[in-house]
Amino acid sequence: MQSRISQRLDTAAQSGTAIQRSTSLAGDVYDAIFAQLMSLKIAPGARITVDNLVKEFSVSHTPIREALGRLEGEGLVIKTHLIGYSAAPQISRRRFDELYELRLLLEPDGAAKAVAAMNEESLAALREAAGVMSRGGADDRLRYSTFARQDSIFHDMIMQLAGNELIRQTLNHQHTHFHIFRLMFHARVTEEALDEHQALLEAFANADPAAAARAMRLHIEHSRDRLLPAFD
Repeated sequence: MQSRISQRLDTAAQSGTAIQRSTSLAGDVYDAIFAQLMSLKIAPGARITVDNLVKEFSVSHTPIREALGRLEGEGLVIKTHLIGYSAAPQISRRRFDELYELRLLLEPDGAAKAVAAMNEESLAALREAAGVMSRGGADDRLRYSTFARQDSIFHDMIMQLAGNELIRQTLNHQHTHFHIFRLMFHARVTEEALDEHQALLEAFANADPAAAARAMRLHIEHSRDRLLPAFD
């Protein structure tokens, strides 16, 4: 049975429905559904039928429901009583503006403060996270969903170094990166961000708080501008 599951999920990965192998079956299923949501293969607002996923991945209902519960906690899936699961709708333009206003208020200052806590180990970890995002793959959907996940991790690592856990939790609670990446499935969204991440890493390597704040502000502003056409 396990070999059937592995084969089915590996096949899903080739079609862009899985990110990477996890340490648990529910984790594998989560990765697969997450990739479909990020790449818009599962459209915003679309019904997500548990039985269909059971057939698609050749697994039982239990890991499917565990994965959907985790996605619900991240705001990507909605569970409605007597109806079932559906993909969360796209964020509104007003919500989009509010999220970017929040990020501009908090993240540039956080990047500057992270400089003081930066050491060789933490800088290496940030470089590794950025490196994962820059590694290409044969499948655009798989690459895009991987970038969305790693981008969230990259920014969270910076805010963790900044040392204000309340601010970090506030940003995490919004699941900002997941929602903004669902606005547009386009290579430009990821390609231009890579150069901006490098500017951040250079500021951290040079122990320059002002440059780190400036690089973060520019990165967030450019991210906002790249995604605005989704509302046209």
